[in-house]
Amino acid sequence: MTGNPRISVVVRAYNEAQHIGRLLEGIRRQTVQDLEVVLVDSGSTDDTVAIARGYGARVVSISPQEFTFGRALNRGIAAAQGAFIVIASAHVYPVYPDWIERLLEPFQDPRVALTYGKQRGNATTKFSEHQIFASWFPDGTGPRYQDHPFCNNANAAIRRALWEKHPYDETLPGLEDLAWAKWALSQGYAVVYVPEAEIIHVHDETWRQVYNRYRREAMALKQIYPDTRFGFWDFLRLWWLNTWHDWREARRQGLWKAEWREILLFRFWQFWGTYQGHRLQGPLTEQLRRTFYYPRGMTSRPLPRRPVPPLKYDDQPPEDVPARRAAEKRI
Repeated sequence: MTGNPRISVVVRAYNEAQHIGRLLEGIRRQTVQDLEVVLVDSGSTDDTVAIARGYGARVVSISPQEFTFGRALNRGIAAAQGAFIVIASAHVYPVYPDWIERLLEPFQDPRVALTYGKQRGNATTKFSEHQIFASWFPDGTGPRYQDHPFCNNANAAIRRALWEKHPYDETLPGLEDLAWAKWALSQGYAVVYVPEAEIIHVHDETWRQVYNRYRREAMALKQIYPDTRFGFWDFLRLWWLNTWHDWREARRQGLWKAEWREILLFRFWQFWGTYQGHRLQGPLTEQLRRTFYYPRGMTSRPLPRRPVPPLKYDDQPPEDVPARRAAEKRI
């Protein structure tokens, strides 16, 4: 951590001792070094805080009773010193040493308020989640300006000066990133997707946790877009459409026998949670609806390879070097 950092990395965490060391090691090895790390801990009972302090991170605490995603971010950014705020989940880690450099590059344009980068799973990620990552965070090169507020705070960056004008909504149960991006676009600023700013996002959830995640996000969408509707017919149709797409992709890859049941269950709990979260809900634009819910088109083209060698972590098991190789086989 530098004395007067230009960049602050804000990480929200709760009992992330298993993962946070790899994230912090990846940050330590970035091409950008003029930065600080602020950990917002919401009552961890494992070694999360000790590991973070061992890497020189500053720790801000928030009680579990007052936690929301937006409130935790606001606490962390308030304690941060950088003009640019990089936001990362505690269970992600960068693939390349220029992750932060690429994520911040678009801010040379003063119109840019927010950037977000690519996410991929690892070898333990569920097949359907690989498909979601590939749909939400497509491959490609170069920054992409967009006219809709889709983004994700597991891997994003914002201008602190704009946050000071408009902090994150602390009342939302999720999707505080989408709400903030929606505000930024309404003020004439730009949201930019940066495919080269790639991280591995480790999700190891039970079916109940999958259900709760999508239910919570649907409840947040209701608050952001009050006129949205997602009925029982939408649940049935999108469950079947996405399951069929994933089955077809798994069959193409020779993985159908191993994956068919998990695909069926994941897509069920995803859209049952979405349906339950929308029960009281109601305008979501068609573009955002397609981004959130509809599968991407199938493709067998090879993924682009970057000239930058990926980071190799000391704690990576042999079958996970790098983790994106296993993930690529499943998207």
